[in-house]
Amino acid sequence: MNDRYLSVEQVGELLGTTARFPRRLIEERRIRYVKVGRHVRILESAVAEFVSSHTIEPVRRSRARYGRAA
Repeated sequence: MNDRYLSVEQVGELLGTTARFPRRLIEERRIRYVKVGRHVRILESAVAEFVSSHTIEPVRRSRARYGRAA
């Protein structure tokens, strides 16, 4: 259990958003979270998992597709 538990505000700061975005992720059940009494905490690994699952890799296109320069 070396993972840190982060508050909604900390997750928002980590993602570069307001606290509203992580709250919406929680409401829509798109991220794992833990409820401790009335407090909601998100594991640091859950944030990393969410980011990696929503990362889009660039597509490398060949130059031949664009034709030759004059």
